Amino acid sequence: MRTAVISGGNGGLGRALAERLEADGWHCVLIDVNVTGLDSSPTRTPVEVDLTDTEALNAAATHIIAGRPSVDLVIYNAGVSQIGPFAEATEESHRRVFEINYFAAVAMARSFLAPIRASRGTHLAISSVAGFAPLHNRTAYAASKHAMEGFFASLRSEEAAHGVRTLIAAPSFVATNLGNSGRREDGIMRPGAAADEIGRASCRER
Repeated sequence: MRTAVISGGNGGLGRALAERLEADGWHCVLIDVNVTGLDSSPTRTPVEVDLTDTEALNAAATHIIAGRPSVDLVIYNAGVSQIGPFAEATEESHRRVFEINYFAAVAMARSFLAPIRASRGTHLAISSVAGFAPLHNRTAYAASKHAMEGFFASLRSEEAAHGVRTLIAAPSFVATNLGNSGRREDGIMRPGAAADEIGRASCRER
């Protein structure tokens, strides 16, 4: 049974990706800072870890790699958004968005680099249209997704020699967390929950 590791696995998109993969015979390891509501099963393993804690992430990755016959797909889906004008945002909140959206993905890629090479598997980065286009009132979010795309596009050329595919998905607004934004005072919130996201697609739409 092939194994997919999905960060942000307890969000709407993470769960939808897992359901589809499990239906195709995959085992999914769902990583999230909170795995409440995710049950273990023969096709699913929830792992609770804060991806911005590199030591904890490395320990979790070591445990996952040791427990699975292979790691064939890593999906970098964890992320946050931040709504509001740059003039009102703090430097701390800007850095926080980067820690989750960019640096955590880079650390995760490093942790799973060897097993993905061994399986000749795939890195799949979940970016956004904000990764290649401007997005009003989301300067930190757009910048972090631009950085993510630059990293994985560059990684693609390095890992191709090892038989590894590196893909980037850039969806538009996906309504994954309606009514459950978790918005903080600094504007940081779960993606897919903002009221101004016009033309959203449900994560269950095909």
